[in-house]
Amino acid sequence: MYKYFKYSVNFICLFLIMSFVFSTYCFATDSYIWSDYDETILTSSTDSASTNSLKLESGAAILIEQNSGKVLYEYNPHEKLRPASVTKIMTILLIMEAIDNGNLSYETQIPCSENASSMGGSQIWLDVKETLTVDEMLKAICVVSANDCTVAMAEYLAGSEEAFVELMNNKAKQLGMNDTTFKNCHGIDEDGHLTSCYDIALMSKELLSKHPNITKYTTIWMDSLRDGKSQLVNTNKLIRNYSGATGLKTGSTSLALYNLSASATRDNLSLIAVIMKAPTPKVRFNEASKLLDYGFSNYSYSEIAKAGEVINSIKVNKGVSEFVDVSLENSCGALVKKGQEKNLVQNIFLEEALEAPIYKGQKIGTISYLLGDEVVGSSNIIANDDVEKIGLWTMTKQLYKSWYVLLR
Repeated sequence: MYKYFKYSVNFICLFLIMSFVFSTYCFATDSYIWSDYDETILTSSTDSASTNSLKLESGAAILIEQNSGKVLYEYNPHEKLRPASVTKIMTILLIMEAIDNGNLSYETQIPCSENASSMGGSQIWLDVKETLTVDEMLKAICVVSANDCTVAMAEYLAGSEEAFVELMNNKAKQLGMNDTTFKNCHGIDEDGHLTSCYDIALMSKELLSKHPNITKYTTIWMDSLRDGKSQLVNTNKLIRNYSGATGLKTGSTSLALYNLSASATRDNLSLIAVIMKAPTPKVRFNEASKLLDYGFSNYSYSEIAKAGEVINSIKVNKGVSEFVDVSLENSCGALVKKGQEKNLVQNIFLEEALEAPIYKGQKIGTISYLLGDEVVGSSNIIANDDVEKIGLWTMTKQLYKSWYVLLR
């Protein structure tokens, strides 16, 4: 009796599978265009250099949103000026890249040359007989703008300061810093050592976006080195006085006057404000705060969708599974003018004929977010799972699976 029952089950399973196969091959394909997400971003128009609507006293200024690089305010953004120690943002960026590339670690011991120990200006008075770790060097550079540590790091990474400066200029070119020529790694005044607030914003964005761990150092207010013998107090007063401050770097000389790249984050909105050629330290910090306040008062950053979040289940033709879940390859977020958060338009486009085999991670469409005709965010849509094409082998596997479920 049991023998006949098994034959009956086998026949039924085979019949069901064959019915599934033939019905799948005959199924019509669909196309999808969904536009039912009713929110919008207002991309901002920037204040021009001619208006200086915030009435800044500094020689040049810019405010950008960190993730997108959107310019929210600018005043003489491409005027070439002396950066002073704000130069060290590029030095720090190259150090962090070396760590990420495995050419350097935070524990690496860095020696001090005669050249490094002889540096003037801001310093921690390195001695040629001592070594400090990269971690300690970064702390000294980010907190007290130590020129001796900066040169020691440059010499260790490139063999000489001159070779390191070449790396700095190559990186500047790569980032599109067209107003910039570096002559040294520390920022002490030198003829031809020039940049713009626009370019400083570019390298600040690169550092903060690609190497967020740097804020471990740039947010230190007070610390010490050498077992407490060397006290450090941050030159960036906004770290103590401005809510959400994350950095970044001050700079001043008698010729450059007072410069600052200031960064802050509130409610997922990250801003970078650059001030150059401020007449006094007080004006430098006040005007950086004014720029940041302007940004936080007028804009918000909306996270639209997260990577990996399932947005729908799509029909698959000729597959062992009838549907596959799809999600975004990357998270999407956008800068939004406050009061306009509800106007973002979402469009999803999928391939018209989705047919097995489908592979996990395979691009099967795109999602975009628009304000009018402007695309303000986008991502690929990918399959969450593999879907095998139906065939003799997959039919056999399905049959055995059905037997197991029915007969166990």
